[in-house]
Amino acid sequence: MIKKQLLRYIVPNIFAMLGISFYVLADTFFISLYEGADGITALNLVLPVYGVIYAIGAMIGIGSATRYSLTKTIDKKQSEYFFPNAVIWSVIFSLIFVLAGVFFSENILEIMGADSSIKSIGTPYLRTVLMFTPFFMLNYSFTAFVRNDGSPNTAMAATISSSLFNVLFDYILMFPLGMGMTGAALATGISPIVSIAICLSHFFSKNNSVKFKFVVPSFSKLINACVLGVTAFVGEISGAVTTLVFNFIILGIAGNAGVAAYGVIANTALVGTAVFNGVSQGLQPPVSEAQAKGREKDKKKIYLYSLLLSLFISAVIITLVLLYADVITNIFNSDNSESMFNYSVSGLKLYFLGFLPASVNIITAGFFSAAGMGRESSVLSLSRGIFAITFFAFILSEVLGLTGVWLSFLASETFTLLLVIFIFFINRKQHCSEK
Repeated sequence: MIKKQLLRYIVPNIFAMLGISFYVLADTFFISLYEGADGITALNLVLPVYGVIYAIGAMIGIGSATRYSLTKTIDKKQSEYFFPNAVIWSVIFSLIFVLAGVFFSENILEIMGADSSIKSIGTPYLRTVLMFTPFFMLNYSFTAFVRNDGSPNTAMAATISSSLFNVLFDYILMFPLGMGMTGAALATGISPIVSIAICLSHFFSKNNSVKFKFVVPSFSKLINACVLGVTAFVGEISGAVTTLVFNFIILGIAGNAGVAAYGVIANTALVGTAVFNGVSQGLQPPVSEAQAKGREKDKKKIYLYSLLLSLFISAVIITLVLLYADVITNIFNSDNSESMFNYSVSGLKLYFLGFLPASVNIITAGFFSAAGMGRESSVLSLSRGIFAITFFAFILSEVLGLTGVWLSFLASETFTLLLVIFIFFINRKQHCSEK
């Protein structure tokens, strides 16, 4: 029964997350065809901005949806506040990015380390993307609430449809219509609108229990929800922080070719992260329900099943990357750059070793968040996503150069895994002393 319930949420979420990663890979592929290695470099310098947008949207949307699930069984009327509050705050925060896109796109790329050639490619792309920030952020709230309201398949359909739209219109706008990077940005910007439109079908269905009514935005309720969205926030912001740090380090070691190689590695790694995030987000509704009803044994079983599934998937992913690193690199190497090829192949093999401990860390952080253990979840997420990865990237790159950069992911995830073991040990010790 528990396995069936868990799979009902996990499988759609994995496909939904894979859909997102697939369109990012498609973006990278089409841009590499149109602009070559410089295009990948420009895209990789923009990725941290995406990360910040997605992180804020995920924290508000997923945190609010999780708080909605935990509150619904206790106080139904109070739970109705979280969706409209999430929508309003998402719009408020997104306006900052819209204004930044209008006035400061070129300055942002300069800060990211772009030279004049990269800036000329990346500025129209970034400006266009930032104009669609409200839809990127709102999409997290819509999909999270639809999923937590018992319609994970609708959320999956919305995400996959928007990704397919993005891939199709990437090609149409970039090549037949000749819009280049601006076309890629437009396809990406419109895709969340497709997702939101599909999610609306749930809100008008008889199965909907999420109410939208205008409310005075509550900052205290936002904070209350965001505490449970920290894992989702760090899950997204970690990519931005890692990319930003790695870009600066790699630019100093290997120049634009090194950054282009990292673009291939980072975007390929999104596929692996997407699977684990899918499992992590999928376990949240059943864990939150078990937590609200005091079913401790069910919670432990859900965690164990999710963990075993993720470990198996991580082993498969690592094996495939070790066997086909050269094939993966050649897909994005339209310029036939030898230096980019060499950097990317060695980097893929070393970087992906970190996915074995990462699978445990992502699932555990998601489990803690769903169980209302916001502090523990935040510690793990902040460690693996920001502090440990930054620390090891700087230290290991000083000692081992570019090899150290690639190995820093494995080092940070291993360190975070030790934190997982420590947290479980402390919680078990406290539980025994209470008895």
